[in-house]
Amino acid sequence: MEDSKIVAGITQGDINGVGYEVIIKALLDPRMLEVCTPIVYGSPKVFAYHRKALNIPNFSLNSINSAREANMKRANLVNCLDDNVRVELGKPSPYAGEAAFISLEMAVNDLSERQIDVLITSPINKSTIQSKDFSFAGHTEYLQDKFESPDVLMLMVSDGLKVAVATGHVPLANVAELLTKDLIVRKLRVLSQSLINDFGIRRPRIAVLGLNPHASDQGLIGNEEETIITPALEAVRQEGIMALGPYAADGYFGSGVYQNFDAVLAMYHDQGLAPFKALSFDTGVNYTAGLPVVRTSPAHGTGYEIAGRDKASANSMRQAIYLAVDIYNNRKANRDLRKNAMQAQ
Repeated sequence: MEDSKIVAGITQGDINGVGYEVIIKALLDPRMLEVCTPIVYGSPKVFAYHRKALNIPNFSLNSINSAREANMKRANLVNCLDDNVRVELGKPSPYAGEAAFISLEMAVNDLSERQIDVLITSPINKSTIQSKDFSFAGHTEYLQDKFESPDVLMLMVSDGLKVAVATGHVPLANVAELLTKDLIVRKLRVLSQSLINDFGIRRPRIAVLGLNPHASDQGLIGNEEETIITPALEAVRQEGIMALGPYAADGYFGSGVYQNFDAVLAMYHDQGLAPFKALSFDTGVNYTAGLPVVRTSPAHGTGYEIAGRDKASANSMRQAIYLAVDIYNNRKANRDLRKNAMQAQ
């Protein structure tokens, strides 16, 4: 599909949350069809239910049986569910979890077969989606397994701020034992390569946070900074990766030091995501670096408490679609550059 408009597959996520609302609002933007051809993996019945709840009468999706039938000038919908689908706004349910997985599985299969170019995943309930077919902590781990990627990285992206995490969806009590020099080195390699290949930053500057309060205050509050993080930084700098730190997390974000770097690697989930969402919740995007394919997602969750009330902002979903397209184009440009360089040689 490289010679045509980029085809963006969008999963429906949890049908009882705000997924359809932010999808509909994002696709109402006429600029969307200028940059991609969207395909929603969902249900016409669920789409109609949410459209009615939002009181949007004059918007429709082109119903198709497979991605191959997509109308390049329309927003499309592939039906994944049977007619017995039921929506219970604001309520987690096993059925909604199953519906979310069916949508995800079909979209990922089409992505694997290059029927779509990029994947944008709507929010899921990580509890209700669990089954014999999905026993993962989230999208990131599922996609890593599906595409057999040795190392992936959760990278939160907004204008002027990129935050990655060394340990993702793991209990806080396990973080310290999971942190090793090798883990940090591998994550920094993925982050550096992503900044270069996916974001077009030739010589990225990466900040690395400490694990302990005040980055341990020179060993007064733990020693992971001295025994694990600093040796990892020294190792990657030998490889030409410009990684500096470890920085105290509170001062790093609070003082605006992040503006001097292209990205930051946090040691655990909330250390990075809490400040990121405080600064960029409405426009933030979750990107999975390290995959052979492009996957993005809005930075928010299912939003049960506001589902069907026309209160969800589509900015994050809109930016997730735009970012997926940008990364796809950046990767293609890099491939073309390498191909031309080889031909010149």
